[in-house]
Amino acid sequence: MQLVILAAGMGSRFGGLKQMEPMDDYGNFILDYSVHDAMLAGFDSVIFIIKREHLEIFRETIGKRVEPLIKTEYAFQDLNDLPEGFKCPEGREKPWGTAHAILAARDLIKDNFIIINGDDYYGQETYKVAAEYLRKLPKGSKGKYANIAFDVNNTLAENGSVKRGVCFYDENHFLTKMIESSVYKDENGVIQAKPLDEKEKPFVCKPGQLVSMNLFAFTPDIIDELKAYFPVFLKENINNLKAEYLIPDEVSRLVGEGKATLELKSTPSVWYGVTYREDKPSVVRALKELTDKGLYKPGLYK
Repeated sequence: MQLVILAAGMGSRFGGLKQMEPMDDYGNFILDYSVHDAMLAGFDSVIFIIKREHLEIFRETIGKRVEPLIKTEYAFQDLNDLPEGFKCPEGREKPWGTAHAILAARDLIKDNFIIINGDDYYGQETYKVAAEYLRKLPKGSKGKYANIAFDVNNTLAENGSVKRGVCFYDENHFLTKMIESSVYKDENGVIQAKPLDEKEKPFVCKPGQLVSMNLFAFTPDIIDELKAYFPVFLKENINNLKAEYLIPDEVSRLVGEGKATLELKSTPSVWYGVTYREDKPSVVRALKELTDKGLYKPGLYK
């Protein structure tokens, strides 16, 4: 099983390359904890999807720590990596999105895999849930995907709203709809969701509402699906400098077309992340508490 880490984002709200911020006294990043927890769950290779210009800093930091422990590969998300007949429009700076990021690793993904965000701490139990799902899939499965979803209460930031995919599902926990929303707790402690799509109305998140943290479990056939639809996306959006080819959108499309199912597998873990620079102290504190409890060795890999 492969771990694919999306780490090519600009980190604009954080104000820098947030994946490279040490989160403990030993210089480890959130990424280090993610790789550690995935290995513990049985994942045996990792692919970092990054910008080519960040390769050296990745190898000199996290690379030198994890490469001796797990098969490590790097893929580069490039604005100019487009299908034949398309050219990146002048002025485009924003990456083409998370689905395009997966395509950047199309030649490296050979096995069932999960994707994660490079700046999110998901917790050890989350990787165990993901690994168990992938292990139970019959050999050669196609179109049977999963999202490891969190209780919305376990995903809120202290310093502002956060973007979450609010999940709706049937009695068997298969996704029926995902609404990408800005989620926050109001002055009365009620969790509010403001959909990013203005056609959708704001709503209140119910207790225990499951939300996507962009941790999907896939079989390799997703590559062919994303590759086939990317030209369609580009025809409609090539001149929109902010348009993004996103995994949640494409999974929702495939589910809607009957080409795939997405099972929601819940995790009891608490999310920690650095959405804003002000979030860092709380993440550092949380990881130290987990280390003090014995979940991690001091130094992690030492």
